[in-house]
Amino acid sequence: MGAIHVTVGILVLATNALAAGWGGVAWARKKTSVWFWYLLRAAQATVVVQALIGLVLVIDGRDPPDSLHYIYGIAPLFISLFAEALRYGSVQKEMEGIDDPESLPRSEQVMLARKIVIREMGTMTVGTLLIVTLSLRAAVSG
Repeated sequence: MGAIHVTVGILVLATNALAAGWGGVAWARKKTSVWFWYLLRAAQATVVVQALIGLVLVIDGRDPPDSLHYIYGIAPLFISLFAEALRYGSVQKEMEGIDDPESLPRSEQVMLARKIVIREMGTMTVGTLLIVTLSLRAAVSG
């Protein structure tokens, strides 16, 4: 099971790094990307699987050599949830001063939707970067 934990840990790093890179480039270019969301969801799934494997290992009595590993292992779950919550704030920020978005002309609705998605991508990209950082620390701590 330890080898699986290491393998999935590598997947956590790889998928989150890929999502962060893709999202960072798309955000910098102010381009929306459907693929970013697929990569992000895959990265989030690997985080959940990794945490579950870690939990099984702890239940089995196989503790890491450094107790900080627990924090680095659990924090990505909370970061994912927190980043998702911040997405709501992204929508609210872009919707300031707009009472009824459906009353806007179609072109302005599309522009507003793009702004919201780009802001959400930026928020989620920061989350994936934090997860990459914590996952690297988890790997180093054992």
